[in-house]
Amino acid sequence: MANVIHLLPDSVANQIAAGEVIQRPASVVKELVENAIDAGALNITVNIRDAGRTLIQVLDDGHGMTGTDARMAFERHATSKIKAANDLFHLQTMGFRGEALASIAAISQVILQTKTGDEELGTSIEIHGSNLMQQEPVATSKGSNFQVKNLFYNVPARRKFLKTQNTEFRHISNEFIRIVLTRPDIQFTLIHNDQTIYNLPVSNHRQRIQRIFGKSMNKNLVTIESETSIVKISGFIGKPETAKKSFGEQFFFINNRYMRHGVFHKAIMNAYHGLIPHETVPCYFIYFESIPESIDVNIHPTKTEIKFESEQAIFQLLEATAKEGLGKANLVPTIDFDTQGVIEIPTVTSKTEIKPPQIRINPDYDPFSTENKTSQQHNQDNLDNWEQLYQGFQNKASNNQSPEENEPGNNEIHFSEHQKPDRFFHFKGRYIVSSIKSGLLLIDQKRAHERILFEKYIASLLRHTGVSQESLFPGQIELNNEDYGLVVELMEDINRLGFDIREFGRNTVVVNGCPAEIENPDPEKLIHELLAEYKNNMQELKSDYKLNLAKSLATAAAIGYDHTLKPEEMNALADELFACNDNQYSPSGKQIMTVITTDEIEKRLK
Repeated sequence: MANVIHLLPDSVANQIAAGEVIQRPASVVKELVENAIDAGALNITVNIRDAGRTLIQVLDDGHGMTGTDARMAFERHATSKIKAANDLFHLQTMGFRGEALASIAAISQVILQTKTGDEELGTSIEIHGSNLMQQEPVATSKGSNFQVKNLFYNVPARRKFLKTQNTEFRHISNEFIRIVLTRPDIQFTLIHNDQTIYNLPVSNHRQRIQRIFGKSMNKNLVTIESETSIVKISGFIGKPETAKKSFGEQFFFINNRYMRHGVFHKAIMNAYHGLIPHETVPCYFIYFESIPESIDVNIHPTKTEIKFESEQAIFQLLEATAKEGLGKANLVPTIDFDTQGVIEIPTVTSKTEIKPPQIRINPDYDPFSTENKTSQQHNQDNLDNWEQLYQGFQNKASNNQSPEENEPGNNEIHFSEHQKPDRFFHFKGRYIVSSIKSGLLLIDQKRAHERILFEKYIASLLRHTGVSQESLFPGQIELNNEDYGLVVELMEDINRLGFDIREFGRNTVVVNGCPAEIENPDPEKLIHELLAEYKNNMQELKSDYKLNLAKSLATAAAIGYDHTLKPEEMNALADELFACNDNQYSPSGKQIMTVITTDEIEKRLK
């Protein structure tokens, strides 16, 4: 039998490795910028065309490379960062595996121009799909200039699965932000299709965060800091009122490296317990410093998942540090003891005499005296007159048509036009209640309003019939880069829903009007909640952005809980709900109404 096992050619092995290291254009940006940082650059420019499909260019003023090093850098597992396995436990650099450049060169056309500080001429190398096309001397400045062109040109299946330009550029922007937040001592520039997206001069961490996420972020940050023998924690957490429904402003860094860590995220959420709604998440920018030997960054190709030697101890420290920060900023409830002087806490020793507690009784108490019957009579009067508590709540069933009872085993409630309940009561600021033939009908007011608005917005998108209520004073809203790009991408359809939004430039939009059916809208809050919902729904409704947009606005604009409705408002809401094509479930698939049957009530009162 002939031998069947053979070694893969380097070009094929590099393409396979690229599948792990280079998932999309953003991966190339990450690897090249990290290399520039490791090279000691103080100025780094990232130039993108067509969201990275056509060009990814990274220029830096770092140490540069000699001609020999430049050629070796594209070989698989070629690295200057480690020489032995033990070096993995003392890493101080961003990259170290030596796979990035080989993987990038395997799936693109790469041109590198580089020069060290003590050379007169630099080196130019051109590689297409792992094949060296040319290498020659060139006049260039100190540092490196990488140009990655036509990404995945020789792997069409990978190129076909790239998303839209807006989506891919958002991924690039996210990777860029994760890096620049760690190094405010470096000047960064990001350009896309000749438009400067970020121009970030040297600053401190707080200023860098403000330049990326907007001026309003600065006033909403709370400083935290703690240092122990195992880790130093510093950074910022957001005020509770700025918590959002979507992720996007949550960052952990370890030794200037971005990381994801579900356990540490739980510690932050514990610190905010009782301060924010359960479906929201606060922003945070938290920097950990630890000796390299206590962490393992070599467990994932993208190096974003980190193992900690003392994870549980850091968890407790992080939670306590976040709570302390919120407390110092007076953002958590405090107990005010009205005391005079110093509170003395007794101490117990082996010589302390332990005395049993003293019980005081009144030997003259007579439970049968007339004086003690007053409170008993008061309680009896309450029992005798309990019906008065429910005056006005009797249902006039004899005068009104009632809905038919639900069929056994069927949770859906159907009403014909002449059977709708016409008298409703509010319960707990959340439910609309009505007495019907089969029992009590409960309607979740927020879910009902979401369904009503959702069907209106779907119709507006299909028929272009959205009506806008113009604002007396148009408002300007500053957004972060990702949200601004999303608004620009969706602006035409957002305006079809009844908004009147225009670009103002520099990540700012002007809101001239909001949908007419929204009473007393807060444009800024509405836009932020709309975008948060939209991003939350992107995975679930990724194939239909219009459905996502209608659902997101319906959720953002619907009346909330603890919003008291007047009788006429409850009637109007019920009428609109029963007129919907689907009045059983909210756009999120949650049940809108239910019936507590008379039988259930009677069983409870037996």
